[in-house]
Amino acid sequence: MFVNDCIFCKIIEKQIPCEFLHEDELAVIFRDIHPKAKTHLLIVPKKHIHSIAQMEEGDEKIVGHLMRMAQKIGDKLGLSGYNLQINVGKDGGQEIFHLHVHLMSKSG
Repeated sequence: MFVNDCIFCKIIEKQIPCEFLHEDELAVIFRDIHPKAKTHLLIVPKKHIHSIAQMEEGDEKIVGHLMRMAQKIGDKLGLSGYNLQINVGKDGGQEIFHLHVHLMSKSG
């Protein structure tokens, strides 16, 4: 599902140029344009899910896939450790209302 005013949907649909570090049928991974760590990646599902709070039945497969992609990209980049962060809702620090996982590391 594509949401017209969602920046991540536009990136996924390639309406906004972005270099993907990974792309598959369920998700994309790209660098955060405002990094808060040496390595700061965004792992974003292709399906527009507003936030964890708005997940639907079956979305747990997608969220599990995002975790697996974090593991794979961490291994690929040779990261010795990293932090995964999901912000939920405005009060939880979510700024873009399309579910995404921040992968941040001091290495990379």
